[in-house]
Amino acid sequence: MSKVKYYYDSETLSYRKIEKKKGRKLKIFALSLLGMFLSGFLLLMVYINLPSVQTPKEMALQRELNNMQLQFELLNKKMDQAQAVLAEVEDRDNNLYRVYFESNPIPDEQRKAGFGGINRYKDLEGFDNSKLIVNTTRNLDVLTKQIVVQSKSLDEIAKLAEEKEKLLAAIPAIQPVKNEDLTRIASGYGYRTDPFTKARKFHYGMDFTAPRGTPVYATGDGIVDRADNTATGYGNHIVIDHGYGYESLYGHLYKYNVRKGQKVHRGDIIGFVGSTGRSEAPHCHYEVFKDGERINPINFYYGSLTAEEFANILKKAQEENQSLD
Repeated sequence: MSKVKYYYDSETLSYRKIEKKKGRKLKIFALSLLGMFLSGFLLLMVYINLPSVQTPKEMALQRELNNMQLQFELLNKKMDQAQAVLAEVEDRDNNLYRVYFESNPIPDEQRKAGFGGINRYKDLEGFDNSKLIVNTTRNLDVLTKQIVVQSKSLDEIAKLAEEKEKLLAAIPAIQPVKNEDLTRIASGYGYRTDPFTKARKFHYGMDFTAPRGTPVYATGDGIVDRADNTATGYGNHIVIDHGYGYESLYGHLYKYNVRKGQKVHRGDIIGFVGSTGRSEAPHCHYEVFKDGERINPINFYYGSLTAEEFANILKKAQEENQSLD
């Protein structure tokens, strides 16, 4: 049962019954429904935009995250620059250094090997910036591997350069006696007339005429393997082991200036011209060996000769005359 409400009428000085107007309930219901709709809409907008509303701590973390993303991007750019520089070094390594030292180039498969197969970066996946982190980590790993390979390659090149320097110093490259005017070549490598039998036979070295006591020089770095007169025909002679398969022999010496086992360098005085052994006159008989085989010494006089001087000495050495031993 609804309650009856009254109001006080000051004109009649009496209470009068409040009459309910038609449509009032409908208006109240409509206003209530509208209020509910507006409240729901506002709550919905708040819910939708709630993620964009950040606390001060969240804002600080977001700034830190943005800074880290920027740092990763800068790191990737620096790695790209480093890889470009490294690519130039690798190109010079393969096409210059290794070509000069006659060494095989390092293939790209070897420089970048070891990054296929299993997923090395599984622990870095599943985060908001996983792609950036994985790519950066992978690039850094590849760059590190390339640097390690190139570092080992440069160590090898340095060793090859050192060996090349030793080889160039060891190869017999000068004449065993001073021969500025190129007149001391008495006989060359090839068939010559034997001074004693007058028969034509092969002469395995070069004869340099010089007065007795003229200094004889080591033609390359090495170790004295022999300094005696026990080999038939050579008289007092010296054999230097230059390494790398090279040896040189100096025969018919007057006396020695070195002993067996002594290290010598190109240009050191090792003995003096004489006429000991099977010799017709004072001279130095000079031979060069490679892997135990005698070879023409004329091919090694590049130490201080011009092209014209070499052509002149080659002409003299090819003259088929009489040898001095």
